[in-house]
Amino acid sequence: MPNADSRELALRMGDNCLILAQRLGAWCGHAPALEEDIALANTALDLIGQTRLWLGLAGEMEGGKSADDLAFQRDARAFRNCLLVEQPNGDYAHTLVRQFLFDAWHAPMLTGLMKSADPRVAEIAAKSIKEVDYHLERSTDLVIRLGDGSEESHARMQSALDDFYPFAGELLTPDAVDEALAEAGLALDLQSVRSAWRSHVAATLQEATLTAPVDAPVRKGGKQGLHSEALGYVLAELQWMQRAYPGAEW
Repeated sequence: MPNADSRELALRMGDNCLILAQRLGAWCGHAPALEEDIALANTALDLIGQTRLWLGLAGEMEGGKSADDLAFQRDARAFRNCLLVEQPNGDYAHTLVRQFLFDAWHAPMLTGLMKSADPRVAEIAAKSIKEVDYHLERSTDLVIRLGDGSEESHARMQSALDDFYPFAGELLTPDAVDEALAEAGLALDLQSVRSAWRSHVAATLQEATLTAPVDAPVRKGGKQGLHSEALGYVLAELQWMQRAYPGAEW
């Protein structure tokens, strides 16, 4: 397996975690309830921990760069996160739906990566899966409770689902890198992830009395470095210290 494809896998996994964590961190002190404020902050911290593992691995493959180097010194086009995680927080319904759609992919993806032919990838996946299983349990529960809640909560959740559902397709659609990784045994075939994702999402939405958009166009391009303006705002917040004071250390 070409080293470039192995590094691409680590970058994609790490960048997804990093950008979503940055989005979730913006809720700190602003969530609608204290318990949710703490829960979102903890989820963000879990994802930052996973980011350090994935980007640390990618950095090793790139001549000894650190996770911090990759997080703070790359331009937007070099990031490989999916478009879903960079979407604005919106109201709380949008944040929950974004998290749920991502978690429903993240959990089966990590489960498959635990069997990777690369022991380093398998080790990171094994360390991350317990946290992500909890993320999925929590976001699933909230989607059901709010979707099948009051008239207003249902309407807000349905609106968020209509907005964000098309972005999930990028996570489930393989490109040449995904196919090469699967063929080499470094990652699993996305068909199995897609099957698990669809099964869990369909069951959850049915219980939540929510309806997935029919024939929604798949929005993709992040994995190829084609991002929306949203990522620029995320990176402006994330990288401003290193941009203003290159090489600054505590």
